[in-house]
Amino acid sequence: MRDHGDADTDFRRENRVRRVGGVVCDQGVAIKMGRPEADGLGDVVRALSEWQYDGAPVQLHPGDVGWFWQFGAERTAQATRTWSRAGEVLAVGLLDGAELLRLAFAPEAFRDEEVAQQVAEDVSAPERGVFLEGKVSVEAPMGALVQDLLFKDGWESGEPWTLLRRDLGAPVPDPGVHVEVIGPEQAHEWAAALRASFDGSTFSEERWHAMAAGAPYVNARCLLARDEQGEAVAAVTVWSAGEGKPGLIEPMGVHRAHRRHGYGKAITIAAARALQELGSSSVDVGTPSSNVGAVATYLSAGLERLPERRDLYRDAS
Repeated sequence: MRDHGDADTDFRRENRVRRVGGVVCDQGVAIKMGRPEADGLGDVVRALSEWQYDGAPVQLHPGDVGWFWQFGAERTAQATRTWSRAGEVLAVGLLDGAELLRLAFAPEAFRDEEVAQQVAEDVSAPERGVFLEGKVSVEAPMGALVQDLLFKDGWESGEPWTLLRRDLGAPVPDPGVHVEVIGPEQAHEWAAALRASFDGSTFSEERWHAMAAGAPYVNARCLLARDEQGEAVAAVTVWSAGEGKPGLIEPMGVHRAHRRHGYGKAITIAAARALQELGSSSVDVGTPSSNVGAVATYLSAGLERLPERRDLYRDAS
């Protein structure tokens, strides 16, 4: 991640005309992009939690920030961007790598033209400190005005993602396998199971401890599934956004030596039960539509498809 300087907290009144993608808007109070300090990430997480509600489009969740926290608070702060008006945060972005920005908006800012225009400008101009030159992508929630502005400005649709959700208002069945909530003593085993689930994964016990020290992990659980011999076969982390709000699965993986035995379905059901116990109203997850195996696993665990979402990308300039 890159350090682009401290957050700008000088919120001042100014009148100006701004143009993005042919749209002109008179602004009275400036929308300011900033970057929080590490000790300010708790405020960002609280804002993201408040913006989650049933029926809302799936967007950046506090659990996404929590999962990124494996790299530590300083790096998470460096990867975070906020857009505010008169001190009120209305949009949050997380740089998930140097080439992808994942966005969330306050409910009242979804179609706010001033917010959308400022975000569109900032992600389109390398000198603004979001992206460097080159091919980059933005993940925005369905229906957010910033999507329309970026399309008008020449951004294109990227790969489709399948979003899935399960309502937690009804009882969730037993997963049918032994599943345990892991703590610091089992962190090495959970990390090993996750590494064995994803090609190229470098997740480590140290990263688990960094993640668990983050503000979002207060409302999270790491689960480990075992087979009849006691071998770790699947791992998942679930993130609650608070009582009565949608929870998130991020990540879920099945050990490559134990696939095709239903462990993915089982641990996904266990994840839903854990979120239900944490007070979540539903469970959300997203996966590339090309990952047909993952989509089938989530469907088998009782999740239902939501409309596909596509990232927007800008080719190298």
